[in-house]
Amino acid sequence: MEKKIFEVSGMMCEHCKANVENALTALNGVVSAEADLEKHQVTVAYDETAVQPEAFKQAVDDCGRYELTL
Repeated sequence: MEKKIFEVSGMMCEHCKANVENALTALNGVVSAEADLEKHQVTVAYDETAVQPEAFKQAVDDCGRYELTL
């Protein structure tokens, strides 16, 4: 199990936070995702044999006006 923090731009409210978390937890291999609005970050716990961070970027970038930085 791997746990990493990523910068996410574009999150401004609880709805944005939920969108980012939901996009990440929908990915196979992601155990949890916890976004922090104040820090503009998301902490992702995942199985590194099932999913890679590039998939996180794609999922977040595709779910709205957000951008995850690897």
